[in-house]
Amino acid sequence: MRLFSYCLRYDDGAAPNPFWELCTLAICKPVIRRVASIGDWVVGFGSTQSPIGNIADSVVYAMKVTDKMTFQEYDEFCQVHSPHKIPKWDSKIFEYRVGDCIYDYSQAEQPVLRPSVHDISNQETDLGGINVLMSRHFYYFGDKAVQLPALLTPLVHNNQGHKSTANDPYVDEFVIWIDKLGYTPNQVHGEPQLKNEFIFNPHINGCCAGRNLQDNDADERSNC
Repeated sequence: MRLFSYCLRYDDGAAPNPFWELCTLAICKPVIRRVASIGDWVVGFGSTQSPIGNIADSVVYAMKVTDKMTFQEYDEFCQVHSPHKIPKWDSKIFEYRVGDCIYDYSQAEQPVLRPSVHDISNQETDLGGINVLMSRHFYYFGDKAVQLPALLTPLVHNNQGHKSTANDPYVDEFVIWIDKLGYTPNQVHGEPQLKNEFIFNPHINGCCAGRNLQDNDADERSNC
């Protein structure tokens, strides 16, 4: 069991997507999606410049990988089992807009990008991650991020990219800690920190695409 940790600078509800009692990481963090295995944990910490203040030592979300799929398998899965993960970009409902099943395999041999938080500039790094990570054992805190105890602060990763090998001595203690906090798993305990951007900015997809592309480039340079 490995634990991948990173700074979730842009908590927008799309990556991860914690809605409908299933947490998915389908876009962004391409290296983590390529190398993580079932049973591993992925943990996103807050940013020093978060909209709610400095939450660099606080957990925004933590997911145990319980399944992983190819993009085509994920598209087929969502069509049948989780249709709300397919983005409805024109919807006024926030959770519909930030759906992360953004690649449509039903019409052609090559995937077609659905209107979503990403644009064509993100396609290479999105698909380069190969897998979609799924979790039915997760905690999402969003703007109610939970501060780590001091003994677990070595897990914090404040820079771009991510880390995992250095986290090995702390994995078991982290899992015990988060499972004993008393939060019900597989629920949304806080709002995405950037939710208002999607409500008030009709052109938010271009903004998301650019900043996520920069983060993904840094992730590719990470040393797992």
